[in-house]
Amino acid sequence: MPRKLLKFLIIFDNTSLLYFPGQFLSGRVLLELQDDTPALGLHFHVVGEGVVRAGSARQERGTYDKENYIDFRMRLLGDVDQGPTVLSPGIHSFPFKLGLPMGLPSTFLGRYGWIQYYCKAALRETNGLIHKNHQVFIVMNPIDLNMEKPILSQPFTCEVEHKMGVACVGGGLVKCRVALDRGGYVPGESVLVTAFISNHSNVTIKRTKASLTETVEYLARGKVVQTEKRALAVLVRGKIRPGGKDEWQNDSLYVPPLPPTNLHGCHLIRIAYDVFFVIEPKSLEKEIKLQLPILLGTYPFRSPANDISNTWPDSVLKPDTHYPSSLPIFRPWLNDKPEN
Repeated sequence: MPRKLLKFLIIFDNTSLLYFPGQFLSGRVLLELQDDTPALGLHFHVVGEGVVRAGSARQERGTYDKENYIDFRMRLLGDVDQGPTVLSPGIHSFPFKLGLPMGLPSTFLGRYGWIQYYCKAALRETNGLIHKNHQVFIVMNPIDLNMEKPILSQPFTCEVEHKMGVACVGGGLVKCRVALDRGGYVPGESVLVTAFISNHSNVTIKRTKASLTETVEYLARGKVVQTEKRALAVLVRGKIRPGGKDEWQNDSLYVPPLPPTNLHGCHLIRIAYDVFFVIEPKSLEKEIKLQLPILLGTYPFRSPANDISNTWPDSVLKPDTHYPSSLPIFRPWLNDKPEN
């Protein structure tokens, strides 16, 4: 039996397959037929969905959840009330165009869940045969730091006083004050960490550490069912003896190329970035940890000179700032072994 359908393609006008919320998704479904083909219809379906699957198939109850962002269907050929249409041999092109809703969460691929956008097309023949195809596209909902709360452009601090041991053995306070140069960054910039640690205890501090950390939480039925945590950049300094002090002065944590991730509008996956400052005592004392949340955006703060382009003059860039020419769409460390 000769093959009637030679080609069945979904082709987007935007060959990069990258779209922003509010843009038009347009293109065509292309068929190439070898013979006359009676068809009942050509159906087109655009889907945007978030899925969390954190357990095995046996444990799926309570660890699986799903929500829809786009569910748009149209007929590109045929009508409910009309009979079959005979498509002649050759190439047939069926255009489609629709506006993507505002506020869509960005495409995201994680270990226990994902946000994905794709189109499906189905050609239904009169003999009951159904030909299917699908094509994924990418949505990026950018974060412009200039549109966020102004306080993110300002330095902010966190401080703690922690009592070590008991009064007669290793007693005393450890004081720590940590400051970041601001609260919002983009990939290619560096977080500048300033800290002052004063050890008034009798316990030696083994080391201090600052880490830029990504935390992804996966929720199913309103409960967190899995968490991923990964250190993206780490700085470590040495011991502080009893009675000693140490000072960090604008030490740099480089923000690596990261997928532009804005998950606003998704209720199943939460992603957060923090700078954790950790003081590790040499004894069995519990470590002291300060958490400073930051926002990672897509477009950087503009210069004071109101330069509205993405190219900043060298005078306002920090020495170790070099914006990546391109950013990954997916998280390249996805298949790495997760941290404890």
